[in-house]
Amino acid sequence: MLARPLAFFFFFAFPIAVFGQNTLAAAPPMGWNSWNHFAERVNDATIRDTADALVSTGLRDAGYVYLNIDDTWEGQRGAQGFIHPNSKFPDMKALADYVHSKGLKLGIYSSPGPKTCAGYEGSLGHEEQDAETYAKWGIDYLKYDWCQRPPSSVDEMKAAYTKMHNALVKTGRPIVLSLCQYGWNKVWEWGPSVGGNLWRTTGDISDRYAVMAEIGFGQNGLERFAGPGHWNDPDMLEVGNGGMTEDEYRTHFSLWSILAAPLIAGNDLTRMTPYTVAILTNREVIAVDQDPLGKQGFRVAQEGPFEVWMKPMSDGSKIVGLFNRQRTTEQMTASFDQIGIRGEATVRDLWLKKDLGVFNKSYSAYVPPHGVVLVRIKEK
Repeated sequence: MLARPLAFFFFFAFPIAVFGQNTLAAAPPMGWNSWNHFAERVNDATIRDTADALVSTGLRDAGYVYLNIDDTWEGQRGAQGFIHPNSKFPDMKALADYVHSKGLKLGIYSSPGPKTCAGYEGSLGHEEQDAETYAKWGIDYLKYDWCQRPPSSVDEMKAAYTKMHNALVKTGRPIVLSLCQYGWNKVWEWGPSVGGNLWRTTGDISDRYAVMAEIGFGQNGLERFAGPGHWNDPDMLEVGNGGMTEDEYRTHFSLWSILAAPLIAGNDLTRMTPYTVAILTNREVIAVDQDPLGKQGFRVAQEGPFEVWMKPMSDGSKIVGLFNRQRTTEQMTASFDQIGIRGEATVRDLWLKKDLGVFNKSYSAYVPPHGVVLVRIKEK
């Protein structure tokens, strides 16, 4: 997130032989982050309650294992320069132990600048000390947020992220590194070379369809930069925060899954409707995101507000999303020629969890306003 008042609120082919960088985030990370819903209100109790909710709601068993504390946890540095949490987090090691006891992993937040986006202590000049501290606490994930001015050069930004990556490596603890810098300097071209497992490609998301759609549909063309261990990140999920309709949230989750994007929930997990739980725990849609082939999907056809997206899967099937960006229900068609399927194919609706039968040459469906029909198509 860019600096702003709190009231308003990250391989191609660069192998990195550390912890097996490609295996550290072999699939897009799944979990939860505190910022979207709690912002500066996050505290120890919030994280413990969320850990409990990840288990009780079935989200952990569906794959959501990273529980990430965002900005505003930071306190002061001691005389030797080591960071301490503020009064909201009285014992970070004990908190990490609690999270780990639930079969979860704990994430944390910092900035390569002197201050974070919310004005708390950043890591500039203390990279090794902070990495050492995170490792001692038992941290598993670091969101590293470029909160200062835009860099004067790509080299400046690369050097800052490389410095923290090297510091994390030195600890000997496997810690996922999430680069949060809004897609500046075409980060997808160099993110893996500085040790990034994922990198933000856009500005901040918000809980509005127009913003979500602009970010999500704008990812087309970046698919060649994503793969196991290195993912494009169009920002966190807003599912369940209340600003979109059920169809719009289904579009949000479907599109992020086709994009092989990190699935980082950002709602209050202790107060979810059954519909929100059903979206976030749909195993068939999650499997699209987590497919071991690690291919990011892309747009194969567009006619005005109607977009057809496709994601190749490891079993040879194709995931197809029919996205209607218009405000009226419309019939849409996916041509099998567009997705590399010849002749007959079986079709399964992933939201209805229902086999629809055998189709020849194309598949058509009525798609609700701002909605999606998400299907798996497999050649016979």
